[in-house]
Amino acid sequence: MSANNKSMATPLERPTGISKNIYVLTIAVVAVISFVAGTRGNEILGTIAPVLGLKVETGTLDLSSVQKTYQQLKVNYDGSIDEAKLIDGASRGLVAAAGDQYTVYMDAKEAKEFNDDLSGQIGGGIGAEIGLRNEVPTIIRILPGNPAERAGLLAGDIIIGVNDQPTNEWTATTTAEKIRGQVDTTVKVEVLRGGEEKSFTITRATVSNPSIQTSVENGIGTLTISRFDGETAALSQKAAQTFKQQNVRGIILDLRGNGGGYLTAAQDVSGLWLNDKVVVSERTNGKIVDELKSGNNALLAGVPTVVLVNGSSASASEIVAGALQDHKAATLIGEKTFGKGTVQKVLDLGAGTVLKVTIARWYTPNGKNITKEGITPNQVIELKAEDANAGRDPQLDAAKQKLG
Repeated sequence: MSANNKSMATPLERPTGISKNIYVLTIAVVAVISFVAGTRGNEILGTIAPVLGLKVETGTLDLSSVQKTYQQLKVNYDGSIDEAKLIDGASRGLVAAAGDQYTVYMDAKEAKEFNDDLSGQIGGGIGAEIGLRNEVPTIIRILPGNPAERAGLLAGDIIIGVNDQPTNEWTATTTAEKIRGQVDTTVKVEVLRGGEEKSFTITRATVSNPSIQTSVENGIGTLTISRFDGETAALSQKAAQTFKQQNVRGIILDLRGNGGGYLTAAQDVSGLWLNDKVVVSERTNGKIVDELKSGNNALLAGVPTVVLVNGSSASASEIVAGALQDHKAATLIGEKTFGKGTVQKVLDLGAGTVLKVTIARWYTPNGKNITKEGITPNQVIELKAEDANAGRDPQLDAAKQKLG
């Protein structure tokens, strides 16, 4: 099960390399640091590292006040203390104090959920996407090849009960959580369809949820990308080849509700339309540290394309939308995007814990950082609640009309 509009991070994958000059200078740095034997090593490294374009840790944090707090807590607290939780809490608070909503500490459980979310592995479920229509949990989409499809559930079914519990006032997320469970266990789902109540007992399974869905109708190919994961590049390449074989006259790239994912996946997807063009540049402290270009095998170059976006299109989605808009390879239709113009890197802290930390800001080919501003579509069209409740999609309709 999945609820609509999950946000994702953008781990950075950057190739490494050292020029001959830097290599020689690095040897000199190592020699100097070895010589001073740690007495002034941090000071010297802190001075020379910026010349090499390196970031280094050059000091320690005085945590004596934290130790004092811990000692007083341990001596005076009337109750049992879990020291592992205290350590987790200290790390979490330290990172949170940086003041960046995308720089976060994750314990082992959170880190696993983060990785599973990014890869589409959501554990035991039935394979249906749930949203709210008329303020009630409703099945928005059935994922092919999963238990919900085999049981006979349909998009548009209103969920009125889960395991004999009424869904009154439940959110989409709550409903999804109630339906999820261990693989090979059963869940009872009651729905309202066309005024008739129906009950389904479904055996949960490991849900297969690929990041890409495709279709071709009336000569228009639709490529829907729900996230940018490790499989997205290969799946989108395959979809592009299929579109070419079927001689589609236009393409709709639907990025609505896509909260992002891997930066390199966004680069590869953009390369389906762009030949050897800048997709995105990264800057740290205002200086360009990397510039990612598309390849030179743009299978869909020149094919009329519309990109659908909304307020939940974020991060990697915005990179693709911004690159195609700036290079005039596509027309954007929908609503202003989320506005996440930063790049994060995931670092292993040991024992399953990780640090997701902002390392750069990214800029569109025309040099714009979209943080808090988002990307404004060429044609702004809202998808209102009454449209969703009635099953209408004016944004998709406008895309089809644009492509003739």
